[in-house]
Amino acid sequence: MSLKDTYNTIASPSPEILYKEKNSKFFGYAFPVINEEEIKIHLDYLKKLHHGAVHFCYAYQLGTETLTFRANDDGEPSNSAGMPIYGQIQSFDVTNILIVVVRFFGGVKLGVGGLISAYRTAAQMALEEAEIVEKTIDIHFLISFDYKNMNKVMRVIKEKNLDIITQKMEESCQIEIATRKKNADNIIDIFNNLFEIEIQKI
Repeated sequence: MSLKDTYNTIASPSPEILYKEKNSKFFGYAFPVINEEEIKIHLDYLKKLHHGAVHFCYAYQLGTETLTFRANDDGEPSNSAGMPIYGQIQSFDVTNILIVVVRFFGGVKLGVGGLISAYRTAAQMALEEAEIVEKTIDIHFLISFDYKNMNKVMRVIKEKNLDIITQKMEESCQIEIATRKKNADNIIDIFNNLFEIEIQKI
């Protein structure tokens, strides 16, 4: 079985979408996120933007190999908002994403079935407006070596097309590199076989 080392996420925040159902308005948004602090910033921003709204329902999923997710109904009947939104995250197979659906109540109750359908549709519309991109799961390594071995190290980095994240070039040098997960074992072997050069995963 080949190692899965890619995941799908969205390239940038989606344009605002509006879905109407029996006078209620549902505004849908999708944001790329990598941690809970970013999620809080987006939610705070939307609460300022739509200060008259009743419900800010959302779902998010973070991570590439170990996934964490949360679905929040924000006062709507249990599982009528957050889980339908989360279902769309699963159905589009995306991660590192937050979807928020902001509801303005229009005076007519939709019932649980109507709510599920409305939140699901708004989340789907937000995702359809977003640009979904495939990214690689990268493993980072720290390579430590003496300056005299610089050429050996740089040759491997160039040949193997490794990304340099940071570098410290002094008497003793350190370079942080990143490579796709599926190449990681091979990269460790190459550097381990080089004399006077240390590699460690970070």
